[in-house]
Amino acid sequence: MRATIDFLLNDWLQIEALLARPRFAEHSRETFNEVINTCERIARDKVAPFNRLVDVEEPRLENGRVVIPQPSVDAARAYVESGMLAAAQDYSIGGMQLPCTVQMAANSFYAKAGVGVGGGMMLTSANANLLLAHGTERQKAVFAHNEFSGRWFGTMCLSEPQAGSSLSDVTTRAEPDGADHAADALGARYRLRGNKMWISNGDHEITENIVHLVLAKIPGPDGRLPPGTRGISLFIVPKQLVDAEGHLTGERNDVAIAGLNHKLGYRGVPNTLLNFGEGRYPVRGSAGAIGYLVGGPGEGLRCMFHMMNEARIAVGLGAVTLGYAGYEASLDYARGRTQGRPIGPGGKDPGRPPVPIIQHSDVKRMLLAQKAYVEGGLALALYCARLVDELHTGDADASAEAKTLLEILTPIAKSWPSEWCLEANSLAIQVHGGYGYTRDFAVEQYWRDNRLNMIHEGTHGIQALDLLGRKVVMDGGGALKALTARIQATLSRAASTKLARPARDIANALEKLIAATRAAWSTGVAEEALANATPYLQAFGHLVVAWLWLDVALVAERTFANDGVVRDDFLNGKLQAARYFFEFELPKIDAWLGVVASRNPTCREMREEWFQT
Repeated sequence: MRATIDFLLNDWLQIEALLARPRFAEHSRETFNEVINTCERIARDKVAPFNRLVDVEEPRLENGRVVIPQPSVDAARAYVESGMLAAAQDYSIGGMQLPCTVQMAANSFYAKAGVGVGGGMMLTSANANLLLAHGTERQKAVFAHNEFSGRWFGTMCLSEPQAGSSLSDVTTRAEPDGADHAADALGARYRLRGNKMWISNGDHEITENIVHLVLAKIPGPDGRLPPGTRGISLFIVPKQLVDAEGHLTGERNDVAIAGLNHKLGYRGVPNTLLNFGEGRYPVRGSAGAIGYLVGGPGEGLRCMFHMMNEARIAVGLGAVTLGYAGYEASLDYARGRTQGRPIGPGGKDPGRPPVPIIQHSDVKRMLLAQKAYVEGGLALALYCARLVDELHTGDADASAEAKTLLEILTPIAKSWPSEWCLEANSLAIQVHGGYGYTRDFAVEQYWRDNRLNMIHEGTHGIQALDLLGRKVVMDGGGALKALTARIQATLSRAASTKLARPARDIANALEKLIAATRAAWSTGVAEEALANATPYLQAFGHLVVAWLWLDVALVAERTFANDGVVRDDFLNGKLQAARYFFEFELPKIDAWLGVVASRNPTCREMREEWFQT
């Protein structure tokens, strides 16, 4: 994976160009490499050896405490000591002012080595970034800065047992804490009561405190909670109460762990049910967890999306790296496992020795599909990271364009890798045959760990509704037009090269996508347009990855001309994976877009009573 990351960063994305910007001026290609080297080394030494351990020794509750294996604690602390929690932050708060692109590339090694070992770093970083964007100066200094230092970790508390992904139905309530509640230095102070579920790292003792960001509703004058998502507010609810200088007061907040969720995979990260304000830990003589308002009343969802969007790109990258781990494991296995003989003259002669299974065409097919999925997904994640750098450090026009492109690409960056890199994990099991279905080989764990990524931070269905229901039609289709312009620029560069034919195929697919988008909304009836939103998401994702593969392949072709034979095998592998995607994957778009364009009613017209067994 490292060689591919270096190629994508340096040859394709040309991140050295960022060094000309004031924010990154003190860096060099060497410092970028050293950061990646450090993370690769920590992941190899502190994470990978314990990936199986945290899978079989799940977090457990003992006397109200969450206990996790010591190696997971050690890995988390090694990550903190590396400074990567604040890698992209200002020097003034202990950061490195690294580009997001470099930070994400470096972090990819941790997820690949063991997504459940010392987990929760992404949530802590995203939590702190949200507070930097929407918190008060005191909230930034007390909560965000302590999270970036690794002194405290953070969570996001959205879902509730009865509501799931339907945030409109959140019932956690937040009421002003006394007549002087608005005068608290840490923000307007409220008492929260309610229940939250699926909270990763919701309780542990890795750090001295946990900063929960909690969605809740402030009741109206009649005592009733406002309906819908517009009534949702956001609150900082620390596990341990702190003063205005960030010192622990020694008093536990009224946040209690109600239980642990026992998951298919991703077992090393404790996943919790939390009760807020049930009275187990009365604060200052009464029940109710103390929370501090972030932003204004009713602005909770707007603020939380800052964290959720960052988390969605990170989820996509995590899915990529788990797919990559399975790909490398199955590639190694296929090179060493001998079985069968080649098709052709003498191929059935039992006197001839069996050959490594990598010589069989169907095994090559499965390996090539994995390579196309995971390397295409990696290009997608790093491309989005590069857009984040443009958003924050580009000129006004470039920043605005990057913001628009991230709007439309974020649902793809989360969903596409979580579906197709999971498929890569499935193929990795298949390459191993029966052995892949046993716990003697790591590929079954990679699949179990990766299966979560299609669900958390917004399921496939939610991402699909966001894409077709909002992102492609907002601002008169401005985001889709901006993406189309980027794609067409690549197609123009490819028109006079060896890649002209796949460029034409992608151009044709793009026309069909635009036509299907119009057709889906042609009646103006949302129920008809969105009934097939998930096939639209799949088609859109495949088109985007085909475009990125074409862009990468153009660089590979150009590098051939410059390098001669230096990287022949490496570059040929890139071109063959691109060819696989163009010829085996791109044609799938037609079937997906067919049901979208016709507003196929099969699914929406199915009746509940017909689901008989």
